[in-house]
Amino acid sequence: MTLTLLQAWQSAKKRLEDAGLAGPVIDARLLVEAAAEATRADIVTDPHRPLSPAQEQTLTDYLSRREHREPVSQILGRKGFWKIMLGVNSHVLTPRPDTETVVDVALKDFPEHAAWSVLDLGVGSGAILLSILAERPAARGLGVDISPEAIAVARDNAAGLGLASRVALLRGDWTSGLAEANFDLVVANPPYIATDIIETLEPEVSRWEPRLALDGGADGLDAYRTLAPEILRVLKPGGRFAVEIGYDQKEAVEALFGGAGAVEVRTVRDLADRDRVVAGAKKPLESKA
Repeated sequence: MTLTLLQAWQSAKKRLEDAGLAGPVIDARLLVEAAAEATRADIVTDPHRPLSPAQEQTLTDYLSRREHREPVSQILGRKGFWKIMLGVNSHVLTPRPDTETVVDVALKDFPEHAAWSVLDLGVGSGAILLSILAERPAARGLGVDISPEAIAVARDNAAGLGLASRVALLRGDWTSGLAEANFDLVVANPPYIATDIIETLEPEVSRWEPRLALDGGADGLDAYRTLAPEILRVLKPGGRFAVEIGYDQKEAVEALFGGAGAVEVRTVRDLADRDRVVAGAKKPLESKA
């Protein structure tokens, strides 16, 4: 029997519910939309539209992959973030709403039409950097990542968003080889999960996301120990920074940046009211007046 859009959604939802997956309603809808080349509105306004045999098979394949806890973003190869759509795969973190807090903090510090430079350390898919550049047409950015596969994803995303002319991408180890006092803004979402915690996370994370982007060492703070002084080194005087943190790392990360000489250090909470971003500045040059 040929499935209609509504039947496909209902059966997909039940299959994911039976598999014990969280969020089966949204996941089912997204997978049906993709498999049937439909929109959310189509399911509401044309619920009896039939799926072709090929579309039914695609949906079956998608659901099987989801039952094995593969993230929907990797199944579909895309994920919305801020106001843009990004291509993603297993070589980059799936962009999460929590990380949009970094973008929000960064944009508040810089006028829309100012020409300023942005460095994104651990650029991954390009989520943070490309979201900022899409909002600030005079800004230019550099994204650095140690993973060549991640760089390839970010490059494709920059091209797809029409931002390639304002983005440079570099394979590198954090700030290694970068000149001092060169950027107005530095952003980062470094690995911050303690090594022994990773295996306790949901399979969508522990099995499918790149460990390189997750593992923050024994206490989750290894990257910040490196980044705090280095971010201050590459920032221009008066330049700003914003880095994502784990919900319980506020005091430790603030202390690392304060110890490196940062000023105006503060922590911003995300929409779930959890500590999410440590932000601050490099001390400006003293006036000679």
